[in-house]
Amino acid sequence: MEWFTAPDYWQGRLIFQRGLAVIYALAFLAAALQFRALLGEHGMLPIPRYLRRTPFHRSPSLFHLHYSDRFYAVVAWSGAGLAVAIAAGAADLVPLWASMLLWLALWVLYLSIINVGQTWYAFGWESLLLEAGFLAIFLGNDTVAPPLLVLFAARWLLFRVEFGAGLIKLRGDRCWRKLTCLYYHHETQPMPGPLSWFFHHLPRPLHRVEAAANHVAQLVVPFGLFAPQPVASVAACLLIVTQLWLVISGNFSWLNWVTLLLATTVVVGYPVLPDAPPVADPPVWFVGAVFAYIAMVVVLSYRPVANLASPKQAMNASFDPLHLVNTYGAFGDITRVRQEIVFEGTTATHLTADTVWREYEFKGKPGDPRYRPRQWAPYHLRLDWLLWFAALSPSYARGWAMPLAARLLTNDPDTLRLLRYCPFPEEPPRYLRARLYEYRFSSPAELFGERIWWRRTLIGEFLPPLTSEWIGRR
Repeated sequence: MEWFTAPDYWQGRLIFQRGLAVIYALAFLAAALQFRALLGEHGMLPIPRYLRRTPFHRSPSLFHLHYSDRFYAVVAWSGAGLAVAIAAGAADLVPLWASMLLWLALWVLYLSIINVGQTWYAFGWESLLLEAGFLAIFLGNDTVAPPLLVLFAARWLLFRVEFGAGLIKLRGDRCWRKLTCLYYHHETQPMPGPLSWFFHHLPRPLHRVEAAANHVAQLVVPFGLFAPQPVASVAACLLIVTQLWLVISGNFSWLNWVTLLLATTVVVGYPVLPDAPPVADPPVWFVGAVFAYIAMVVVLSYRPVANLASPKQAMNASFDPLHLVNTYGAFGDITRVRQEIVFEGTTATHLTADTVWREYEFKGKPGDPRYRPRQWAPYHLRLDWLLWFAALSPSYARGWAMPLAARLLTNDPDTLRLLRYCPFPEEPPRYLRARLYEYRFSSPAELFGERIWWRRTLIGEFLPPLTSEWIGRR
């Protein structure tokens, strides 16, 4: 079936599927390691409480059938193990139908986690992983050549990711139109990386070049994905380069990596890899499944397209509870000033002006001005990200800020595992407070002379001094 398959894209499928399996593994690993404090039976936003008020049709999940922390751990670790096996090539060692079931199992397991994840999972890359993961089911394995229609579906997904992000910037903050947003973005992004300080200190003319290049990459280049080869491959390579630029300039979970992997399915003929193995014609049932999948994508694309055309474009929206065909786009507005919440505790029994307060340190968000930002992506630190949003507005912390404080006041071990440093390893603090600071990157003289990455200025109080007894009475 020469009209149905595209053997020249075998290597692209290989890189995409193996890479996507690695991302799946990291996503399940993050879920397994972080869920007890965030979502567990005694977590900040407990899943059982969410399930009681949310019907299955609104959030399809295996956990509607049964929930316990042990069962969640089984789901998360099973997903991680299955993803590692697929990344190692398991899906290419089994018949086509079994390979599809393996990919389907990954998708069902992660959908079950996302749909009970509440605020902790309200990020566009969650829907992107699910949509790309569902697409991977229909790309087949080594027994068949990649279906041409599914490859075009991958380009359509990549187009929506890039073009949606470009449009929301063009319609959003005027600094994107003035090419000045990157004067601020490297400093104020949710979680800076180890090179973000250096990107921020690039000359301002280069920041304007960055912004202009971003508009070209997201508003012009995506149309080249649908051009004949080699134009499509050139467009994909340009997108890969821009995604790698974003990877080294910040921490955006697996958003850039999944986008990059989608672009590899467009590039034809990787000469450094072996030739595609001999394959047979695809079975009739597989052809039918592919056509059914493509028909579904066409029908469900109506609302994402309408959203792209709307002057009130929404960012990172899923229009169905299965996250099958979504709309994407972020950073339409850029924060000019970085604010950070700093938690402090004390063992003093009475508070005075001389009370000594000691700071908690988180793994990814800025805290100690001397601590160099780390590279975490594609791994995702959910609490650190939500604290960035909470610093913008306390409304983002509604529902979990006080439970977080209560857990810090009792040295809850699951919560402390989410931190880099707890200043009270032996006994919990008597009082806890949270203060709001303005953070700015240090100057070159301060970094290279004093080893200070940040300068900070106290703004005010985020949470007043609290005790576990006071929280318990609320």
